[in-house]
Amino acid sequence: MKILEHKQIEQKVSRLAIEILEHNIEEEGLILAGVNGRGMALAKMLAERIQKISKLPILLTNIRLNPAAPMEKPVEIDLPIAELAGKAIIVVDDVASSGRTLLYACKPILETLPKKLEIAVLVDRTHKSFPVRVDYVGLSLATTLKENILVEIGEGEMSAFLE
Repeated sequence: MKILEHKQIEQKVSRLAIEILEHNIEEEGLILAGVNGRGMALAKMLAERIQKISKLPILLTNIRLNPAAPMEKPVEIDLPIAELAGKAIIVVDDVASSGRTLLYACKPILETLPKKLEIAVLVDRTHKSFPVRVDYVGLSLATTLKENILVEIGEGEMSAFLE
């Protein structure tokens, strides 16, 4: 079942960008850290929207990890850890389910002392198993544990499905 169509995703990304800007207007800059492919695609879209309405410097970085086995290999982040110290960082992903992927995505960031660490997602499922709070949400959705959310985002037609 389709839960978000292309136009709805565009609207939600625009609203998320405004919310992020409103809560970070005093910052000298932001680091948007996209989790894997779809999180990075969403982070790029957010950066573009923020840049259209503000001169706030945005730095993009990618966080790579295996969501199915986050302890298998170290979590990788493109920026040197030292560059994260004292910065406002927003970890961006397409879906927050149990919170495990987001928790492990934050692990390398916590090796330094950021000024602020927040989380933005397009779809937030309401049954977390890990202590993760999402700060910026496009769509909050109550689902069963057996249901899955698939987001297609990036180039071309975008959509989100509940399976």
